Amino acid sequence: MNIYNVIMAGGGGTRFWPISRQKTPKQLLNLSGVDTLINETIDRVNKLSHKDNLFIVTNKSQRELMKETVDDKCHHNNILSEPIAKNTSAAIGFAAINIMKKYGDGIMCVYPADHYIKLETEFLNSLQKAIEVAQNEDKLVTIGIKPTFISTGYGYININKEKLIGKHGYEVVEFVEKPNFENATKYVNSGEYLWNSGMFVWKVSKILDDFKRYLPKVYEKLNEISEYIGTEKEVEMINKLYKEMPSISVDYGIMERSNEVVVVPGDFGWNDLGSWDVLGSIYPTDEEGNIKRGENVVLDTRDSIIYSEQKLITAVGVKDLIIVSTEDSVMVCPKDRAQDVKHIVEKLKSEEKYTYL
Repeated sequence: MNIYNVIMAGGGGTRFWPISRQKTPKQLLNLSGVDTLINETIDRVNKLSHKDNLFIVTNKSQRELMKETVDDKCHHNNILSEPIAKNTSAAIGFAAINIMKKYGDGIMCVYPADHYIKLETEFLNSLQKAIEVAQNEDKLVTIGIKPTFISTGYGYININKEKLIGKHGYEVVEFVEKPNFENATKYVNSGEYLWNSGMFVWKVSKILDDFKRYLPKVYEKLNEISEYIGTEKEVEMINKLYKEMPSISVDYGIMERSNEVVVVPGDFGWNDLGSWDVLGSIYPTDEEGNIKRGENVVLDTRDSIIYSEQKLITAVGVKDLIIVSTEDSVMVCPKDRAQDVKHIVEKLKSEEKYTYL
């Protein structure tokens, strides 16, 4: 079957504020020092399938910059614009109906745009295994990451190692939301849990059948949109019908409810780059445990992240801090509260300080 790559790239990356903004979210930034996260993702997955089979789902406000950023790596008519964010089920369903309408059935591989992957060959090998299971067993396949440390920032998947599905997959016992430290320790030490990567592989026909079964209200709107793809009313009807679509994640709406989910384990130096405190997966630390980017002078400073786009940052006698400076903003927070940076964005919205969003 044909392989179609779908990259979800509509998020705002609020936990990477202030460098990540609504019009320039983290997937459009060069965090690694090599290329933008979206382009690094494209370069990896295009090794599985031709760029003609690549789709990017983004939002309306980011589409033009997305086109400019990816340039000729993706056909611009395959950059799908959501008029309003409606969570991952809508984004995935929107891509699925476009693929089915334009090309017919095939294997659909879904990836977030903002993951960092160190070992590309191992990553592609894991995907090939997932594709094999999805094609031969007609299952919903997700990639589970072998934990390398105790993390409270990731969701977990409990697998049944005694129940092999196909040659490479394992039966899912349950999905677990981000745990506290005590439970995360138990999960990692048990050897029976994997991190939930948010990467999926399935037949287009299979996921659409499951939308119909588990999320009928979402499916109804997707089905209506499908009728207008390629017509003069396409944009008008997408704008209208998207607003009427329920907002729900594909994890909660389908994956956690289906008994046909299979996990293929992966171990390829993965990190989802969810917040400032994980930059250590990309950048080396100095002898004091600091990660430093841009102009900076520090004294007696340990285990901190110092990130400047333009201005000089100086620090004396601090430990375990994140300090970020941009043209118009400075953000300081303890490393153990990196997940809470998104609440700054919420407060800026509530105070109508839109210039900084």
